[in-house]
Amino acid sequence: MAKKQTHTIFETACFTGYRPEKLPWGDDELSGDAQKLKQRLADVCALLYDGGIRRYLCGMARGADTYFVEELLKLKEHCPDISIEAAIPCPQQSERWTTEDRERYLALLRQCDEITVVSKEYTKWCMLERNKYMVNLSSVLVAVYDGKPGGTKFTRDYAEKRSLEIIDILL
Repeated sequence: MAKKQTHTIFETACFTGYRPEKLPWGDDELSGDAQKLKQRLADVCALLYDGGIRRYLCGMARGADTYFVEELLKLKEHCPDISIEAAIPCPQQSERWTTEDRERYLALLRQCDEITVVSKEYTKWCMLERNKYMVNLSSVLVAVYDGKPGGTKFTRDYAEKRSLEIIDILL
């Protein structure tokens, strides 16, 4: 586990978005639409960095979360003052994923500056608790969102209630 860093919420952004099952292209990351989303995420990361954001929190789920962390890591190559915190809902998060997805996840975790495990074990609420944890420490939420009910909507609504700046990346 990385050394705990001190930041204020005013320089912190968090992310929420869909897993492949809710993305129009599913697991086909080579599709044109997937590539466009990745470019939009890269643009938003650069915009946030230019606006003074240096700390980023991500829930490390498959799909849009993974894309977000990958784009942040690319930006970090040129902007080493970026800090990325992986907010893990529980140690079992990747247990049922494919070997390929789990290896990708573990490789990304190794590149994060900090890892926080929100719940010691899986519960039906640990994903939502992870999302609330991220929102509570942030001033900006980036959301890949199209209005569908679920965890992304819950997180976006919670961030709105907490008066975070919200950047929607619509599908």
